[in-house]
Amino acid sequence: MAGSGKSKGTPGKAKRWLVRGLKISVAAGVAGLLAVVIAVVIAMQSLPDYDSLKSSPNGQMIRVHAADGSVIVSLGPSFGRWMDYDQIPKVMVDAMISTEDKRFYLHPGVDPIGMARAAWVAVENRGKGRRWQGASTITQQVTRNIFLNNSYSWGRKVREMVLAMALERKFSKRQILELYLNKVYFGGGAYGIDAASRKFFGHPATTLNLPEAAIIAGLVKAPSSYSPTADADAAIGRAGVVLDLMRDNGVISASERAAADIDGVKLAPEPPQNSVRYFTDWALPQLDVLMDEPNEPLEVYTTIDLNMQKAATAAIQANVPAGTQGALVSLDRDGAVRAMVGGLDYVTSNYNRATTATRQPGSAWKIFVYMAALEAGYTPDTGVSDEPVDINGWKPRNSSGRFSGDIDIRTAFAYSINTVAAKLGVEVGFPTVADMARRFGVTTPINTHPSMVLGTSDVRLIDMTRAFASIARKGIAVTPYGITKVTTADGRTLYEHQDDTSRVLVAPWVAAGMTDLMQTAVSTGTGKAAQIGRPVAGKTGTTSSNKDGWFLGFSSGVTTGVWMGRDDARAVGVLQGGRAPARAFADYMKVAVAKRPVEPFETEVTLPEWQLEPDAEAYYGSPDNGADSGMMVDENGLPIERARPTAPDPRDDQDLEVDPQDRLSSQRIDQQWIDNVLGRDRQRQPPSRPAPSP
Repeated sequence: MAGSGKSKGTPGKAKRWLVRGLKISVAAGVAGLLAVVIAVVIAMQSLPDYDSLKSSPNGQMIRVHAADGSVIVSLGPSFGRWMDYDQIPKVMVDAMISTEDKRFYLHPGVDPIGMARAAWVAVENRGKGRRWQGASTITQQVTRNIFLNNSYSWGRKVREMVLAMALERKFSKRQILELYLNKVYFGGGAYGIDAASRKFFGHPATTLNLPEAAIIAGLVKAPSSYSPTADADAAIGRAGVVLDLMRDNGVISASERAAADIDGVKLAPEPPQNSVRYFTDWALPQLDVLMDEPNEPLEVYTTIDLNMQKAATAAIQANVPAGTQGALVSLDRDGAVRAMVGGLDYVTSNYNRATTATRQPGSAWKIFVYMAALEAGYTPDTGVSDEPVDINGWKPRNSSGRFSGDIDIRTAFAYSINTVAAKLGVEVGFPTVADMARRFGVTTPINTHPSMVLGTSDVRLIDMTRAFASIARKGIAVTPYGITKVTTADGRTLYEHQDDTSRVLVAPWVAAGMTDLMQTAVSTGTGKAAQIGRPVAGKTGTTSSNKDGWFLGFSSGVTTGVWMGRDDARAVGVLQGGRAPARAFADYMKVAVAKRPVEPFETEVTLPEWQLEPDAEAYYGSPDNGADSGMMVDENGLPIERARPTAPDPRDDQDLEVDPQDRLSSQRIDQQWIDNVLGRDRQRQPPSRPAPSP
């Protein structure tokens, strides 16, 4: 009987333990539920209002357009135009719900079924490093994107679930979907469906069709893997899965699924990312000055011409001597930058040699010397004498090694005769030459040593190109610009460029005389390699020991400057302005002006047959000798106290590598010779001093 009693007591004890366990479980469940409710209520109180959630910091998207309207680069996190729920195409909403959260309208912010499935997957893959799959609802993704981060921890997951339920209690399903579709990341830097649509398809999200919506919806799972810009085939394959899910969930019919042509979707081409970045790196910082809009997505329309940019890049890469770098800036007649090359390859070196580097311009600087002389009363036909010059111990010599005697200003400029430039500098005054350079846009410090007439002050290529463009515009100031208009994503104009023609730098006759001289330099002198079969005016520049080579000129409304040299400023024996830079200029300009009408200059000359003269400067003695020759001038024309530069080593000049074919003929260069070359029949003017300025 004892055994019988014991057996009867065991089930009763088990029953009591079972009941007690159930009570504890119920109590724990009630306590847990109460805790969740309290947590949700507290979270609801802390949630901001809907407008605040919409305007939470996103970062600013900037899309940069070329002159033809095509997008050349997108910068920053790409947030497109905010789309209200009623503006979002239904196919986009259906595609996203079918893919990410098919029970979205049924759960309170968390999906128990999805969580159970995720837990089962976690158990199956325990120890394999796999993360939870399929547990997050759309609401949870919204809370993670706005309030939390993507770290995988139990604490973060619990906070995410509480916030998701609070979000569902405070806002409607439509509002939650609106937040989600405007903020979720789709890859390629695009946040929100409008940014994704513009990036991948080139149009706003309001016009998304079914195949496009399927592609976008398929990106959320793995933006980097399924992005059309990274792997178009993977994106299309994933879109097929999305369409199947939409059919299975009943939001599209089988016939609609069959008719959806994913392969026919036209993806927006990827913008160029190499040489054009030199231009965007220069232009975009100007937005801070032009306007004040730190938040809205911006559409920035620029001056860059992609065909001209391509031709500029090709011209530089094809002509630079081995081991050197090259740069090019090309301006339209109003200063619009049509092409900018800052180096051989942006990926290798993003240093912009067109706008940042400062190098000596050599004889290209002589335009300021001769304009000062023209303004002081000289004319292209004024007689001068090419003879030995000694300015306080500085004795400039010509690259030909000889002196030509009585010639005129036109001849002296065409063959870049250094002695005449030095004498003109003395006549007009070196500060006057510096002032002329300042007037025409040179922003770097300018020295007033005697040797400054040969281009010993460092300059930027863009500043020199600007000066030549102002001459081409008949003396009216040209300011390079790269941005024509800035709008918001919905088309509201924030800025539009206005051309300013009010600043006259020199009288038109001075600019015309300078154009006469520069056209002669291309027709008969150092710049003959820059000829393109139509009128060109320009000037070469080569510094001591061939460290820098320049050619700058204009034709048919386009002004282009080319520089070549080494970044470490070492000599390049074969580098002369009349060779590689002039050839690069010609190669580019043939493309740049091909569709423009020929524009003869008012001082057109006959194109003769003649070999170009090497354009190299050489020095005897110190260029800095003299009590009054040590002044530097800043951008305001005020003196700068600085150490005087050391004199160039005369031995450098003995190492110039000059092609014998390029040496000037032994024939005497005098006025009769130049008149014969240019087809002029007139009496020789004797050398004379200019009339005093009024």
